Amino acid sequence: LVQLTESGGGSVQAGGSLRLSCTFSLDTYKGKYLGWFRQAPGKEREGVAIIYDAGVSTYYDDSVKGRFTISQDSAENTVYLQMNNLKPEDTAMYYCAVTPVFRGSPRDATKYHDWGQGTQVFVSS
Repeated sequence: LVQLTESGGGSVQAGGSLRLSCTFSLDTYKGKYLGWFRQAPGKEREGVAIIYDAGVSTYYDDSVKGRFTISQDSAENTVYLQMNNLKPEDTAMYYCAVTPVFRGSPRDATKYHDWGQGTQVFVSS
């Protein structure tokens, strides 16, 4: 049984920072993508940052490069998303997800089937 639990969301002013945490229960993270996705009202879910094999590879959406950092603490079974210099357009529900490695863009949300419940991020201008 795969379990993913997000935490760390909240409200911040533009330019502020938040760190999201996703605690996961998996048989193994090897051979899997662990990722952060977000969905704003009226918009499709989009891949923000993905990590493979505890950091061997990472993938970011262009809109967050240089501002967000994904990392993994394997001993704690936790994936983090450090978000700096937040912008109002980062406002969304943020979800953690996991899937076995597949061909194509790791940020393709349609390829992920195990999701957490989400944590809300609100950035005010």
